[in-house]
Amino acid sequence: MMYLPANLKKYRILKELTQEDVAEFLGITPQSVSKWERGESYPDITLLPALANIFETSVDLLLGMDTIRAEETRYNIHKKAVAYQRNGDLDMAEKTYRDALLIYPNKPGMILGLASTLALKGDTEEAIELMERGLPISINEKQKSTMRAALCFLYLKAGREDKACKLASQLPHMRESREVVQPLIKQGLSDSQIDENIKTIILGDGEGIW
Repeated sequence: MMYLPANLKKYRILKELTQEDVAEFLGITPQSVSKWERGESYPDITLLPALANIFETSVDLLLGMDTIRAEETRYNIHKKAVAYQRNGDLDMAEKTYRDALLIYPNKPGMILGLASTLALKGDTEEAIELMERGLPISINEKQKSTMRAALCFLYLKAGREDKACKLASQLPHMRESREVVQPLIKQGLSDSQIDENIKTIILGDGEGIW
């Protein structure tokens, strides 16, 4: 039911109906419709077909099943790609994300998922480009923290120590924190050590960031 309030309002507005119009169709009070749209209460399940009929849509769309199914599909894509990453099959992980981006070109999770795979493969420049593209549009704070920490090491590997230090200074107090990352950047790590840090950050402890 989490998508129902917003969808009731969206479809009502699309049909250019007022809350009073909907209430009159259903034989209820406008206050009830208002509460539904604010998520303070929900319509009786027996009213859903009537609401779908009023808005000329389906009960599934009112309930947001299209959104739920899309979210489940994206979750399964990430799950599959991360399994490939953890098994060391980075080519298949890359293919999984590149195929997904054809369907979801602007989803930050897909962009950053591909970036993480390329970082693990050592394709530094494209990984940096994708992270810089995906980070500003991501709303997943755990995901953003992990990718920013990885980006610090990618900058370092690309010879951009100033950018690495600047970004590291902005990291939060977490596992991917400035207290952890900044001292490592200043140690003069070898490429193999940098790669190992990137791997540790991206693959983490199995909790997942998607």
